[in-house]
Amino acid sequence: MPASINALKAALSQGRAMRGLWLNLPGVVTAEMAGRAGFDWCLVDGEHGPWDPVGIRAQLVALAATGTNAVVRVPVGDDWVLKQALDLGAQTVLVPMVNSATQAAQAVRACRYPPAGVRGMGAMVARAGAYGATDGYPASANDQICVLVQAESRAALDDLEAITAVDGVDGVFIGPADLGADMGFRDDLAHPDLWAAIDSAVVTIRKGGKAAGIIVAGAEAEARMLAQGVTFLGCGSDVALLQTGLAALAAARP
Repeated sequence: MPASINALKAALSQGRAMRGLWLNLPGVVTAEMAGRAGFDWCLVDGEHGPWDPVGIRAQLVALAATGTNAVVRVPVGDDWVLKQALDLGAQTVLVPMVNSATQAAQAVRACRYPPAGVRGMGAMVARAGAYGATDGYPASANDQICVLVQAESRAALDDLEAITAVDGVDGVFIGPADLGADMGFRDDLAHPDLWAAIDSAVVTIRKGGKAAGIIVAGAEAEARMLAQGVTFLGCGSDVALLQTGLAALAAARP
């Protein structure tokens, strides 16, 4: 039995726009609620949320029950970290702070079994391979893994054309906050120079045949990025939604 089809990878390869939510809160309740809300994907954030493999596994199980595509953002693109995320059952990973084509290629190799890569052969005892029940997993897994890399620095933008040329990179995600900070706009993320750079980057990513991704807030910003050709679109986070809702409720005193 082969690895299951990665529906998110297939959709992105077809140029379909997929909207999703960041999950920064630990625990399965929020993950399950978000998965049932109707998003195309939910991202379990192990970079700015807790890198807790046991907890992330539980969130992946909860999302699987809802049918919503799951993405795991790892804290760093090291081989062993990506191996853990994949063995937990993630088929789509987001790798932060990829500043060069060399780093992008390393991330891809970490997500591929030999001879195409260096992923360790442990899925037969992990959730990814159904604990050994998926006999054909190693032979079919490489084709179903979706590797998204984050370009969030001036160095990454300088090497963006080469990053998009890396075989096995399915998409490039622009991180506006880190890119803005690196460009000197940490406290002014609406600066036109930042968004001019982002717009140019989206053009480069699409020209390279990869899915372009970003996270923005609000319907107007979403519509703008969709019009630019972004297809992996983050439209908020559980923390931000909860904080905004709580603050509004507390302020609405009779």
